[in-house]
Amino acid sequence: MDIRQLRYFITVAEYLNFTKAANQLYVAQSAISHQIADLEQQLGVKLFIRNKRSVQLTPAGSVFLKEAIEIVEKTSGAIEKAKQTDTGVIGSLSIGFLSVHVRSFLPNVIKQFREIHPKVELYLNHFPSKMLKESLEEGEIDIALTLPAGLDRIEEIEIQSVAREPYCIVMHKNHPLSGQKKIKLSDLANEPFIIHNRHASPVGSYDFIVHLCEQSGFTPRIVSKPRFVDTVPVLVESEIGISILPKSFEGVSSSSLRFVEIDGTLDSDCELVIAWKKNNLNPSIQLFLDVLEKEILTPKG
Repeated sequence: MDIRQLRYFITVAEYLNFTKAANQLYVAQSAISHQIADLEQQLGVKLFIRNKRSVQLTPAGSVFLKEAIEIVEKTSGAIEKAKQTDTGVIGSLSIGFLSVHVRSFLPNVIKQFREIHPKVELYLNHFPSKMLKESLEEGEIDIALTLPAGLDRIEEIEIQSVAREPYCIVMHKNHPLSGQKKIKLSDLANEPFIIHNRHASPVGSYDFIVHLCEQSGFTPRIVSKPRFVDTVPVLVESEIGISILPKSFEGVSSSSLRFVEIDGTLDSDCELVIAWKKNNLNPSIQLFLDVLEKEILTPKG
């Protein structure tokens, strides 16, 4: 028994006429008669009562018609779902991200994606940087929005730049230099610094900040190395010291803090990337990349 036989049977049952059914299906009447006879032989029951004047369903044929229609509909639905899943229209997508860095664009990207692809279920979670990279490497998430440092250690990784933002000097508004538009790092050589812990911070950021200071001729006097980056603005607000953070932290920090541009330091931007593994066959990844690119690159009116 195959789907073609069931379609032939359903069409004959609809018209109760082999000639009309053949015309509807664009096949020879003999082909339909042969397939119906073969189907009856497989089932071991008569489906139609036929004579020269009429064609009628048998009681067994009436029962089988309902089941045949359901089978054909389910098969068609299964085929369509398989095609949609293969193209990413139906499925799921797990995305991990660094919460502060994505606030300016990710909500709109998610909204647009859900409108365009309502049948793709999104799983969205904020991770600390180290856990984010580990989850991507282990295949626990499909996509990571993160900092690029350390991603080259993951095999079969694809990386695409998403955004860049400047690192800023973070200080309390009471600090004597808080009113400056730009500050040279060399002017802060004697300041106490608060820097996110090397072991918990995004790979390289601790060393990167120390390197920035050393480029300006001094080694920072670090007075605190909190485990969580969210603690850094709190300690600066407590006037324990100053810090260096990406500018995106300004939007989630106290109004008593000032984010001042670093003057004269080259390559002091923080880059955000989207990363995924080449061997991940989830077709929804490309659909998300398309929406992300459109949202970020298309000018807003």
